[in-house]
Amino acid sequence: MSSLLHACHSADHLIGRRQFFGAMTRAGAGAAIAGLGSFASPAMAEALAKQQKRMLVIRLAGGVSQLETWDPKPRTTTGGPFRAIPTSVPGIHLSELLPQTAKQMHRLSLIRSINTHEDDHGKGHHLMLTGRVQTPGQAWPELGAVVAKALDSPDRSLPGHIVITPGGGGGRNADSAYLGPKYASLVLGNGQPPQYTERPASLAENASVCANDLRRSLDQRFALRRRTAETEAYTQSFEQARELMARRSAFDVTQEPAADHERYGSHDFGRHCLLARRLIEQGVTFVQVTHSNYDTHNEYFNFHFEQVGEFDRPFATLIDDLAQRGLLDHTLVVVLSEFGRTPHINHLYGRDHWSKAWSIALAGAGIQPGAVIGKTNNLGTEVIEREVDGGHLFHTYLAALGVKSTSNFTIAGQKLPLADPAFEPIHELLM
Repeated sequence: MSSLLHACHSADHLIGRRQFFGAMTRAGAGAAIAGLGSFASPAMAEALAKQQKRMLVIRLAGGVSQLETWDPKPRTTTGGPFRAIPTSVPGIHLSELLPQTAKQMHRLSLIRSINTHEDDHGKGHHLMLTGRVQTPGQAWPELGAVVAKALDSPDRSLPGHIVITPGGGGGRNADSAYLGPKYASLVLGNGQPPQYTERPASLAENASVCANDLRRSLDQRFALRRRTAETEAYTQSFEQARELMARRSAFDVTQEPAADHERYGSHDFGRHCLLARRLIEQGVTFVQVTHSNYDTHNEYFNFHFEQVGEFDRPFATLIDDLAQRGLLDHTLVVVLSEFGRTPHINHLYGRDHWSKAWSIALAGAGIQPGAVIGKTNNLGTEVIEREVDGGHLFHTYLAALGVKSTSNFTIAGQKLPLADPAFEPIHELLM
């Protein structure tokens, strides 16, 4: 009898009846919840919501050093002044600048064998976020747009592609290319809620509702005769703006408990990581947080001591929180940059741009925890085992999210590959 009671009340049991839920689960967690209707229990709804795949990118802008983070080479001519410390996975060491992250290593994996052949900031950024070499006259959608499109659900009310930046205003980026404005990133400048999402005090709520109803009616009448890609984009923009106004509180990080603000830290990066957690919990498909600027060609070690130190605690807290809340298994987390830094230390006590042998960190959905892929030589000057490029990484991200990376989007009748067909996923990293 006890086993029967366990089966009846267990969330695993509630969401494990594949004959009943299979089709809805394949259509997406949001669609599944909508399809369950009034008899969906709160426990089931919460469990299904957690199973919705998401992606969180931490972009260390400017080119963080692999030697002061993921692939230290202590006591060598290239290693710099910092030690390597043990982690929660025996045999794996990180830079001593990452003591809190080291405690989360059992939830992380490292790729230490990246060679992207691109030492320019803009081109390196493009390669890491599109999986393709930048080509004049060709625009490719960035990772966030591809993920948002691939995992889109018709009932999702919040934007699927959000970028949190250290400064600047809000608005949209032109980073979705042929996927259209619906999947372009919504920018939260300095982590603030989207601009112009509050109803003016001078406009009564009922007047606003009437105006929107009239607009929608006119849009529908116009679309019957002159429906185009442009009018469709305008309609999507208006509808999404209306939904943003209705759910503006989702972006308000001040609603998080004071204890959480203290754990993440009072600086911008800590606040932005806390906001990222909030958005992931709200069901946003793709969130990107930027921490900058790592482009230090001089006085490098003093800067990295402070900058990597600022990164360490909020990131480790974020990974732990996602795990404790049951979200990490379904959220792919990637810490990336546009390239690494030279093993050679220049005459200004700095490291320069270096794309030939560097590293990133990953965690969560579809990724083997505690793994290390690839290897550099003793001085970190070249890859000696399992070299990978940005194209491999792009395929790997999609595959980890359960998306067939070799499939295509069909845009205006034309098939366009999700990822560069010349590459494939890093299969040994995937579960």
